[in-house]
Amino acid sequence: MRPPLRAVAALAATAALVTGCSSGDDWSQPRPEPTPVGTLGEGFTGPAAASLAPEATATPRPGSWDGVHPPQDYRVVLLTTGDDRPAKALVTAVREWGEKEDVDLRTVVADNPHDLIPSITEAMELHPDLVISAGNDLIDPLATVTPNHLSQQFLVVGAELAEPTGNVTAVDWTGASFRGEGLGASSAYDPASFTAERCAAAVRAGVAAVLNDLTGIVIWLDKV
Repeated sequence: MRPPLRAVAALAATAALVTGCSSGDDWSQPRPEPTPVGTLGEGFTGPAAASLAPEATATPRPGSWDGVHPPQDYRVVLLTTGDDRPAKALVTAVREWGEKEDVDLRTVVADNPHDLIPSITEAMELHPDLVISAGNDLIDPLATVTPNHLSQQFLVVGAELAEPTGNVTAVDWTGASFRGEGLGASSAYDPASFTAERCAAAVRAGVAAVLNDLTGIVIWLDKV
């Protein structure tokens, strides 16, 4: 019998300790809104930063996110599904970022289609600062759940929601751009575009945007 999602999350939290990611508390205690360490570089959003609204697209200058880091014990849930090349590359990028930045990283895995919405609920119940989603099959379930939980921040890497609310930020590029809701992947979809370099940049740029309250937008990374 497959273990429940809560057990999966608990086991992942234990694994995070083994791999060196921080686990400062049980996440049950409230704390202030996380603030970034460092500042965005010139050219991250351009002069239109103040007018960026949900569904707007920003094309940041490569490396303009490098100066931003999460605060100590930043709480992140990696929400993932699928074992295809893009999903694996994104999961690796999130885990490597988490280790380098010493974030408190836990993982919830949706093993089959019936687990997709429950996995999102499971991730939110852990009360993270941010949920990072990796895997195209999560897009439609996220579109269903996220508008009803506006206080929870989500970051989608390598895909985007067709109509995101202000709590869902996405990082995308020409070879990715899966949108769900029957739109599927674009004709330019290319699994080979999910390189280690691009996936790492996507995670860092996306987290930098969220930490700076530039949320609900699509960050376009054709250049990294």
